[in-house]
Amino acid sequence: MTIRVVVADDQELVRSGFALILDVQEDIEVVAEAGDGASAVDAVRRHSPDVALLDIRMPVMDGIEACRAISAGSACRTVMLTTFDTDEYVYEALHAGASGFLLKDVRRDDLVHAVRVVAAGEALLAPSVARRLVEQYTAGGPRRRDPRLEALTARERETLLLLARGLSNAEIAAELVVSDHTVKTHVGNVLAKLGLRDRIQAVICAYETGLVTAGAPPAGGGRGAGASPVWARN
Repeated sequence: MTIRVVVADDQELVRSGFALILDVQEDIEVVAEAGDGASAVDAVRRHSPDVALLDIRMPVMDGIEACRAISAGSACRTVMLTTFDTDEYVYEALHAGASGFLLKDVRRDDLVHAVRVVAAGEALLAPSVARRLVEQYTAGGPRRRDPRLEALTARERETLLLLARGLSNAEIAAELVVSDHTVKTHVGNVLAKLGLRDRIQAVICAYETGLVTAGAPPAGGGRGAGASPVWARN
């Protein structure tokens, strides 16, 4: 199966370079390039790609707004590209619906791997990293009770709580004393009922709805609180 990609960056050399790196891969096809956010959104609508690489700072419409529009109007998954390594941009991108975040000096192999990972339905940031960001930017802010949470069963709500605290599927299985397959089922049900794309979005949802509060200790006596892998599977 070929992964269809749109590359959007207002710097032509950067955009063309990324497109060239990706297009020579046997399993990846760059179907369009765009020089601004609005053109990127239009390209996604016309070509229905699997993944869109979006520069955060672009004219007409910035990458975060383009990401928000793409996430709301298509099944395309987005990876944000930037030269700015700041938590604020990471959080805003994730909140807009991004599935990943890369700096523009990313290595060639990591760029290709990132596209494949996101196309496979995985995420480019570990949930514990997202948790740190959400804690920072929602601490002390208002909490809204989301009626969607009422659709969750008690076990699904518990699963969401553990997801929000950065536990992997294996750690959740150990915490709940169930099989990995059962955990995958619970995670899938949580994402479907809440209308979320991946577990990173579940982390954000859990904090912003008040299910988890900033500074809450990780579940399971600290498991999941340490260093996390760059790639996080659903």
